[in-house]
Amino acid sequence: MSNPPESKLTVIEPTTSEGAARPRAMRFGDDLPIGKDPASIRRRIEAMEMVLERSFIIPGLNRPVGLDAVIGLVPVVGDIIAMGMGAWIVWEARNLGLPKWKLWRMGGNVAFDTAVGAVPVVGDVFDFMFRSNTRNLRIVKKHLDKHHPETRVIEQ
Repeated sequence: MSNPPESKLTVIEPTTSEGAARPRAMRFGDDLPIGKDPASIRRRIEAMEMVLERSFIIPGLNRPVGLDAVIGLVPVVGDIIAMGMGAWIVWEARNLGLPKWKLWRMGGNVAFDTAVGAVPVVGDVFDFMFRSNTRNLRIVKKHLDKHHPETRVIEQ
C-alpha cells in the first residue's frame, strides 16, 4: 500500500538583503483552502468538526473523542472555548447562504451543548455523548449536496 503524496504549499519569505524573495516549500498533511467557494468552506467545516468531535479514539472504548469533550472538562472556560469553536461552524454556514431556520437550528445545537455541558460531571458525560458539531456538519452537508452538488465528496 502506498502513502498518499503530501501536498506542498509554497511560501514566499520576505526579501533578503539582495532584494530577492526566497520561496520555500512547506509540507502539510492536508492543506485547508482559504477561499470563499462552497467546496473550500465545506472542507474547513469538516476539518473543524473532526478536531472537535473525532480527534482521537479512547483505547478500550473504541469511541472517537475530540477537543470539545476534552476542553469541556475545564470548568466555564472550556465550555466557552468549545462554544466559540462551534459558533465558528455556524458562521461559516452563514457564509454559505444557509436559510435562517437552518442557522437557528445549528445555533440551537451549539447552545444546548454549551448549556448542558456547563453542568459539572453530568455535562462532561453529556459532551462525550452529544455531538452538536457533527449534527451541524450534517445540516451543512445536506444543504451543499442539494444546492452545490459539485462539492460532494465520495467518502471511502
